[in-house]
Amino acid sequence: MNKPNDETLLDFSVLLKSVSGICISEKKSNIFFSSVATDSRLVEKNSLFVPLIGENQNGHKYIPSAIEKGASIIFVEQAEYEAKKAEYDALSLSSAAVFVIVKNNLYALQAAAAAYVNRFQNLIKVGVTGSSGKTTTKELLVALLSQKYCVIANEGNLNSETGLPLSVFKIRKEHEVGVFEMGMNRVGEIGELSRVLRPKYAVITNIGTAHIGILGSRQNIAIEKKQIFSNFTGNETAFVPQNDDFADFLCENVQGKVEKYGSDDSEIQFGEDCGLSGVRFFVRGVEMTLSLPGIYNYRNACAAVRVALDLGVSPQQIKAGIEGIKPIFGRSQVLFGTYTIVQDCYNANPDSMEKSVDFFASVKSPKKKIFVLGDMLELGAESEAEHSRVGTLIAQKKADLVIFIGNEMRYAFESAKKSAPNANLLYFAGKDDGIIADAAVAIKNFANDGDLILLKASRGIGLERLTKLLTGS
Repeated sequence: MNKPNDETLLDFSVLLKSVSGICISEKKSNIFFSSVATDSRLVEKNSLFVPLIGENQNGHKYIPSAIEKGASIIFVEQAEYEAKKAEYDALSLSSAAVFVIVKNNLYALQAAAAAYVNRFQNLIKVGVTGSSGKTTTKELLVALLSQKYCVIANEGNLNSETGLPLSVFKIRKEHEVGVFEMGMNRVGEIGELSRVLRPKYAVITNIGTAHIGILGSRQNIAIEKKQIFSNFTGNETAFVPQNDDFADFLCENVQGKVEKYGSDDSEIQFGEDCGLSGVRFFVRGVEMTLSLPGIYNYRNACAAVRVALDLGVSPQQIKAGIEGIKPIFGRSQVLFGTYTIVQDCYNANPDSMEKSVDFFASVKSPKKKIFVLGDMLELGAESEAEHSRVGTLIAQKKADLVIFIGNEMRYAFESAKKSAPNANLLYFAGKDDGIIADAAVAIKNFANDGDLILLKASRGIGLERLTKLLTGS
């Protein structure tokens, strides 16, 4: 199992030091790993397998499967090892894999990832976080920076406490820029991810109410998101949304340069909101059109453009990147057919819901507008109030039909019915296939060819199933 050192992800001695690990099976002279997995089904020959312990699952039980698939190094949590020492010692002796004891597998994964990132001293690292718009901004950054550099980025939204560490292990020596999205589901997570990546350029898209059920207030959310700047040493640049009401707070005590974006300046000027066709704007006088509709997407583009300009990407290159961007599945997708469907149902929180509803209501069209709104998940104790607020908001819009789907959306339905008793409102409890089919029938019975339909909900509701039923594809 020999492997050239320059192909090894991380020297074993460096790995051990980075995770403060203790090796219990030093029987191989050349220990290496060429991939990392936390899911035993994804283990390949010479993988580092990190079995995580969650609320409902202990990944250590999959160690035999990982060994069978060729894992070369396996992390074992100290408490797990101490509880089953004889079992793990025997397993170590009988397999070719090297067992490393660490205090906590999640933090060991993050520490190993940080050590790996540190190998690439010339890599320009860009981090992105915020309550909404993270993935769109990341994809815009990739599109623009790829015009000049070799870029690596998270795949999809692999932005979590495990997703980002796994993503950075994809960095290779040919990469010049790394763009990594950072999400969170608990206090302290952004700081942990920042320690892994240590970005030179860090973007905050906005401070909203996503995860308010976990953090309790927007102030706490702002404090958490600001941790993306926590490893700045003075030579880094923070990008802060000019129009956010937490902008001043985000700029305070940043150990580096701060740039605000989102409003007209000498380099970026707004042109025209073209409705479903996108937004026209100018960069240093060069005109370009972003196909993603909505002013909120324009502001995401402003963040990406500002970073690109700092990194020497020309206006002409920025134009090529902006005009080549394609909508991501479920994120501001405009689908033309019998109906014009705005499929924005990959994610939803109170802020992104409000932005989608406001945008859709602002679109000028002689055709009817049908709003289909599904549950916003992970709002905790704030769920009833936030869904009720959505109902009050939609009651103020000129909607021809509003369909509410999901158990939590009943609060929005009740609020809308109270605020606009004569409005055309329908409510479907639940989210199973039968409910979605009933909603599709209601839409088909009401809509005419060319009518506009907005689909907005959290991913767990699966509103894209409506698209299939409405389009037959």
